[in-house]
Amino acid sequence: MKLNPQQAPLYGDCVVTVLLAEEDKVEDDVVFYLVFSGSTLHHCTSTRKISSDTLETITPGHDCCETVKVLLCASKEGLPVFVVAEEDFHFVQDEAYDAAQFLATSAGNQQALNFTRFLDRSGPPSGDVNSLDEKVALAFRHLKLPAEWNVLGTDQTLHGELHDPQTNFEFRTFLFL
Repeated sequence: MKLNPQQAPLYGDCVVTVLLAEEDKVEDDVVFYLVFSGSTLHHCTSTRKISSDTLETITPGHDCCETVKVLLCASKEGLPVFVVAEEDFHFVQDEAYDAAQFLATSAGNQQALNFTRFLDRSGPPSGDVNSLDEKVALAFRHLKLPAEWNVLGTDQTLHGELHDPQTNFEFRTFLFL
C-alpha cells in the first residue's frame, strides 16, 4: 500500500489516495477501512473504491504533530476484519493552524490583531482567501482551548449574554476586513 500524500495538517479534511500493491488487492465484495493509530488517538475512516487498485479517504483531524501507523483493514460479510497492509503517515502543523493558534492566543488583544494590515498587503490572492478561511476555521476547531477561553479575551466587561463567542465566530472578521 502507498499513501498519497503521506502527510496532512492536524485538522485533517484532506483527500488521501491509497494505491494498493498487487499483494494487497482482494475480492470486489470487500469493504476497506483505514485505521490511523497515534500515540493517544485512533481514527477509523471508510474508503471509497476508485478502481481495482485505488481507494480514497478523507483524513481525520488529529490531536498532535506525530507520525502515526495507518492500517488498511478489509471486511467481508461472514468473515472477521483483517489487516491488509500498514504504512506510516504524518500529521503536521501548517500555516492555517499557526494562524488559528495566533488568533486564539491573541483574543481580546487589539494590537496583536493589527497583523491584518500585513495580510492586506502580502496575503493570498483573493481566490485563495476563502480556502484559507476554511482551513483556519477547521484548524481552530481542533485547537485545545481552556473551557474559559473566549474570543473576546479575558476582560469580563466585554462579554455579553447574547451569544457564545467561543462557538459563534467567523474568522473572516479578523483576517480579511
